[in-house]
Amino acid sequence: MGEKKNKCTTFWIQAVAQQNKMSTERGELTSYLNSIDHDVLQESQERWIELGQEQQRAYVMRLLDALEVTDRDKRLKVARAILYLAQGVFDECDTDTDVIHWSRHNVFLLYDMGVFTALLELLSMEMDNNQACSSAVRKPAISLADSTELRVLLSIMYLMVETIRLQTEDDRPEWRTAREAFKTELGSPLYNGEPFSLLLFTMVTKFCSMNAPHFPMKKVLLLLWKTILFTMGGFEELQEMKVRGRERLSLPPLPEDSIKVIRSMRAASPPASAMELIEQQQQAKRGRRSRRPLVKQDSLDTYNERDPFKNDDARDEEEDGEDADSGIEGEVDPLDRDVIIQPPPPPPPLRPPTERASLPKGLPWAPKVREKDIEHFLETSRNKFIGFTLGNDTETLVGLPRPIHESVKTLKQHKYVSIAEMQIKREEELQQCPMTLGEEDVDETPTEILYLGMLPNLSQYVIALLKLLLAAAPTSKAKTDSINILADVLPEEMPITVLQSMKLGIDVNRHKEIIVKAISALLLLLLKHLKLNHIYQFEIVSQHLVFANCIPLILKFFNQNIMSYISAKNSICVLDFPHCVVHEMPELTAESLEAGDSNQFCWRNLFSCINLLRILNKLTKWKHSRTMMLVVFKSAPILKRALKVKQAMMQLYVLKLLKIQTKYLGRQWRKSNMKTMSAIYQKVRHRLNDDWAYGNDIDARPWDFQAEECALRESIEKFNSRRYDKNQNGEFAPVDNCLQSVLGQRVELPEDFHYSYEMWLEREVFSQPIQWEGLLQQAQ
Repeated sequence: MGEKKNKCTTFWIQAVAQQNKMSTERGELTSYLNSIDHDVLQESQERWIELGQEQQRAYVMRLLDALEVTDRDKRLKVARAILYLAQGVFDECDTDTDVIHWSRHNVFLLYDMGVFTALLELLSMEMDNNQACSSAVRKPAISLADSTELRVLLSIMYLMVETIRLQTEDDRPEWRTAREAFKTELGSPLYNGEPFSLLLFTMVTKFCSMNAPHFPMKKVLLLLWKTILFTMGGFEELQEMKVRGRERLSLPPLPEDSIKVIRSMRAASPPASAMELIEQQQQAKRGRRSRRPLVKQDSLDTYNERDPFKNDDARDEEEDGEDADSGIEGEVDPLDRDVIIQPPPPPPPLRPPTERASLPKGLPWAPKVREKDIEHFLETSRNKFIGFTLGNDTETLVGLPRPIHESVKTLKQHKYVSIAEMQIKREEELQQCPMTLGEEDVDETPTEILYLGMLPNLSQYVIALLKLLLAAAPTSKAKTDSINILADVLPEEMPITVLQSMKLGIDVNRHKEIIVKAISALLLLLLKHLKLNHIYQFEIVSQHLVFANCIPLILKFFNQNIMSYISAKNSICVLDFPHCVVHEMPELTAESLEAGDSNQFCWRNLFSCINLLRILNKLTKWKHSRTMMLVVFKSAPILKRALKVKQAMMQLYVLKLLKIQTKYLGRQWRKSNMKTMSAIYQKVRHRLNDDWAYGNDIDARPWDFQAEECALRESIEKFNSRRYDKNQNGEFAPVDNCLQSVLGQRVELPEDFHYSYEMWLEREVFSQPIQWEGLLQQAQ
């Protein structure tokens, strides 16, 4: 046991909650073991995993009592002991599975004993520690030692949130009950009248305003992201909520499940570069043409046998021939052939040949048509054939030729009414008839509670997140006035050897990647949940993002060698938790660190890129002025380079962004990018009367960014004023005209009012002349 302990303390331990890694500095493991061995278990020689349930609860109760001592060092020692329990008492385990099992067991035990509430009080106390904040502000260089207490507390809370959030098949019934209770607790305003997420948002703003530069932002952002993911739900829960919302509004069901459609999509080969085109021309002149380029263009996918996103692994030659011309032009760069985003799947099980016949053919998405698209089509047709219009009437087709009748019928078959359109229509009715319709019944959902808490300082939260994203972006250059996001990764003593420098460099890059991942996932979750809750809540966050230059920031992020970013290897597998504390550790060398892990790509960075593309899509969808910003910032070549990443979901959102601006890029661009246009046609949903590919119906109106955003802001402010401003309904309150009733009301006066009563009478009553004639004239 002691030998294993000495072995573990030699390395820099990176504590991980399953997929997400939360680092701890070198030597902290010694404190965990010492505190739990000598302070807690000194009266018993038994191991933690051999204790009974009651004994374990008794030890946790002793730890809770010790957390209330005034000595800061003793509190930190006890907090480290609790962190050791939450990490699965790894010193007593022999395998990774045992560590995960005991970590899960201990986390539910800690929650049941009320440890999370005690940690929250300590976190609030550390946030309000003005002495630590002022000391950090004065220090020229902030290091790990300045945030030790905060990092220990945040690590425990993160482990508790992430472990309880994840469901497993062998969960006990009491654990499932605890999960629902914890979820409700985190999403409710139980902590000083505000949800837990709002406390973490406050930490972010304090850090970005330089009032608390020692806050460990990586841990705060990870905890904030996982808290919102737990309380509001992920994408699958969002899909279920959307289905229920459409049923509640009596809308037809969704034409397809977008999650399943995207999962079944196949990746595409990238567009050809200039060098590849030259090589192809030279091969053609020499008569060395081969069939391989055609095979590579099969459904825009290179190395089909390694692609799990396609519908069927085994396609016959006829299907290959049919799809041969559907790819983006060009071959894959030989240097990129080692970077394949799809890992090799296991060999598929044998299936009967009849199963292939059930695969869907054609386009992946059902086309959609909005109500205003039908109205615009009928207005144009009536002006052409009749000479006048009928407003918003979509039923009267008198005087129109038969082909127009068929067109309207087809459009109505694919008509799609979104929840957002119903919410806008309902809001207009409430604005027009406030007395008739009465007050709106608002459900107290976690999203609604969080939005209400964020609303007063919403712009500060958005700007703070974008500042952190800018500081962590690989394309941003260090500036003297920028915020220091490396406060919780840099040691007190800088490295003196090459190995230490390489290890620190890897950890710094990994640190930035995790921050980008957390912020991108957090913003995307907020936008999607707010859009489902109410469209104007989504619009105000989107507008704050646009005004804070989120669009050029994301484009700047992608204006890099995206293939290198996707394939970056900024992790050391042998230092991953719990592997590093269970298994024998090999000797780390500069060569092993430079080689990195065996993965050909980094899922973390791919996840971040997809999230940022989805955020950009949400900001620009159906917004003409914001789409023109993409054109002005010359986003087309940047986005086209991102198509080199052969992953279906990422390519889909890149193609969506290209589609909305193709009509403004000119005929020459469309002519020279026909294979990209073909990929858009194949993969992106169609709007039946959207002339995106030809640009014949380009709006003649000028690009008036300010007018569009001001009109949207006016609608948002009316919504917020009607729903959340409790004083604005005073003019509609009933008036009591009975003199006796009014004089009989009890008025609450301040305690010291009787001291200044005579002075008040003199000032407010006797010295004020009453113009009775004016009152009588107003009454008439």
